[in-house]
Amino acid sequence: MNLLLNVVVIIQILAALAMIGLVLVQHGKGADMGASFGSGASGSLFGATGSANFLSRSTAVCAAIFFSCTLMLAYLSNDRSRGPAGSVLDRPAIAAPASAPATGAATQIPGAAGGLSAPSVASPEPVASGAAAIPSK
Repeated sequence: MNLLLNVVVIIQILAALAMIGLVLVQHGKGADMGASFGSGASGSLFGATGSANFLSRSTAVCAAIFFSCTLMLAYLSNDRSRGPAGSVLDRPAIAAPASAPATGAATQIPGAAGGLSAPSVASPEPVASGAAAIPSK
């Protein structure tokens, strides 16, 4: 399984590099207009329009190989044999451990002396409505 995964990764990397190279070699749409007005592109290796067809088809083949390798990697990376079968709702709930009451809280505060205790902070009383917070004259 690991060997197959490595082979698919190598094929995907090679397909990606080939696709990058093929895209960089291709001419833009403006280059075809220059070839029709007598530019030197008409005397290329593949002929006037042969290179565009060859390069675009090669890019399409590399893209198909790249996408198929991506799908294969997604399928191989999904390990179905790991988890228990059934729904999450069917499994028993795991209870959280009860926390112990804090003792010696003042000694856990950095910089606090051993005999001092942490100051208690009084929480403000909640206001029943927003009308009490409006200042009156």
